[in-house]
Amino acid sequence: MTAYDPNNIFAKILRGELPSHKVFEDEKTVAIMDVMPRGDGHVLILPKAPSRNLLDIDSADLSALTITAQKLAKALKKAFDADGITLQQFSENAGGQVVFHTHFHVIPRHNGVALRPHTVDMADPDLLANQAEQIRAALA
Repeated sequence: MTAYDPNNIFAKILRGELPSHKVFEDEKTVAIMDVMPRGDGHVLILPKAPSRNLLDIDSADLSALTITAQKLAKALKKAFDADGITLQQFSENAGGQVVFHTHFHVIPRHNGVALRPHTVDMADPDLLANQAEQIRAALA
């Protein structure tokens, strides 16, 4: 497995070098809006500690990531009146991973509505800001 790259986009977001729409933070994790969402309310859960993916993450960090994913799943279901939740994690190129910092995708789902395709088109920043506010309100 290739070594962790501390200059990946999520590491830069965690260091405050790049902007994000943060919806949640605790001692070990951060949740941000996905800028190329596959559905309304699509968030990414990141561990603060560096790890490449599921194959090398520390078990305590993985536990924290999972707890945060559950917390956000409940908030997303409430905030977007969702019928369900999709949780995704990709490890390595062959597994579909694009950014090599461990992360979970948490996406609110509605019956009969397919996920949007993953594209390079970024969502409108105002839309993401509004959705982030909905999520923060559901967490409160």
